[in-house]
Amino acid sequence: MSSRRSFLSGLGAITVAATATSVSKVAMATLPEPINQTKPDTMPPLIPDTGRPYNPVVTLNGWTLPWRMNKGVKEFHLVAEPVIREMAPGLKAHLWGYNGQSPGPTIEVVEGDRVRIFVTNKLPEHTSVHWHGQRLPNGMDGVSGLTQPAIPSGKTFVYEFIARRPGTFMYHPHADEMTQMAMGMMGFWVTHPKNKHQQIANVDRDFVFLLNAYDIDPGAYTPKISTMLDFNLWSWNSRVFPGIDPLVVRKNDRVRIRVGNLTMTNHPIHIHGHEFQVTGTDGGPVPQSARWPEITTDIAVGQMRQIEFIADEEGDWAFHCHKSHHTMNAMGHDTPTLIGIDQSDIAGKIANLIPDYMVMGSGGMADMTEMPMPLPENTLPMMTGKGPFGGVDMGGMFSVLKVRKNQKQGDYKDPGWYKHPAGTVAREWTGNLPLPARSADVGIKEENQSMPIKHQHHHEIEVQVRKPVGKMGH
Repeated sequence: MSSRRSFLSGLGAITVAATATSVSKVAMATLPEPINQTKPDTMPPLIPDTGRPYNPVVTLNGWTLPWRMNKGVKEFHLVAEPVIREMAPGLKAHLWGYNGQSPGPTIEVVEGDRVRIFVTNKLPEHTSVHWHGQRLPNGMDGVSGLTQPAIPSGKTFVYEFIARRPGTFMYHPHADEMTQMAMGMMGFWVTHPKNKHQQIANVDRDFVFLLNAYDIDPGAYTPKISTMLDFNLWSWNSRVFPGIDPLVVRKNDRVRIRVGNLTMTNHPIHIHGHEFQVTGTDGGPVPQSARWPEITTDIAVGQMRQIEFIADEEGDWAFHCHKSHHTMNAMGHDTPTLIGIDQSDIAGKIANLIPDYMVMGSGGMADMTEMPMPLPENTLPMMTGKGPFGGVDMGGMFSVLKVRKNQKQGDYKDPGWYKHPAGTVAREWTGNLPLPARSADVGIKEENQSMPIKHQHHHEIEVQVRKPVGKMGH
């Protein structure tokens, strides 16, 4: 892009990636600059100044990959490499990703663009890139051994195709997929419509993020790649709460959120305070006649769901996966249930031997958020995060939709906690409730009762059961 220099200076933490040693300087000089991003913050949208115009997306705790125009072709450079990803303050993971991060940068193009993607492999093994959901020539589909040779370590391959349909897609390896995806190799792809589209509305805020999961032992840094279901870190864009940024919008904005699932299980994504419609899948936009209001949508493995709503209720609204174990961090699945067990006698004896011993779990897990207990290096409490009223008791796949009437257009900065109008916060009741009206109360007219009882008998009725006579049923 012609504004690459200003773009780089604006982001500050972006650096030019080192070239692969086996690629000649002459060959590398012909490629687009490989650009890295190391900050885990949500970067501002990348406004296009070359190629067709479009309304850019915002990648939650991520960024969009810059490109260059080369004789009408939009060229990108992805670098597959080991990365260090801060999942939340206090927890870093040694992952594999693209251009300095996991997930890799979002790629944004416009319907009809001819796209050329150079992929340099700096991993210790071969790889490939599958363009999940795209219509393209078979030889560009990225399945190593089937549609192309695998990309050897230290080599650069090129993919080229036309972005044929608008929608939301993903990219990930199809080479040693179990290892490479478990290590965090994935990214988002958005193809914007080139003209006004009947089924694709204009929106004010457009967010994207990927669901991914890791199994990292407390104190360790590298995920276990053989785990199938018992993950202990459920993340959005390889971030866990409280490290996930809020989704900041203006009141009455039309908001679109695109969510892709590359974990090993489904995720019911749920929003508070608003209703949404599912307006798109990986297959394309959903026709208007097939939409209905929802507050939760289940996203299966390998799927994308695009939801839209009007943010017309001010406040700090929870937005999360509704599987309760997916909103916890560093969770041990072999922890015994101690609810209801009196540990006072044994706790005193253990405390004589271990002065820092604390009774845990006998009244539930919430007390763990308040305990100043020591943790292993490089891990997080199971439930963490502080709100304006105390501990939030959440981790993992959890964030906050922050709706503000005074938020400026294009401003994604966190506005802080919502200031509730007087009398609108749930509180302890310290007075006496008035007694409800009862039907037997003397002097209470029936029309003043909260639930009038019709045809009430005022005398006792004896119920007698008669024996059947003759055949059964007569």
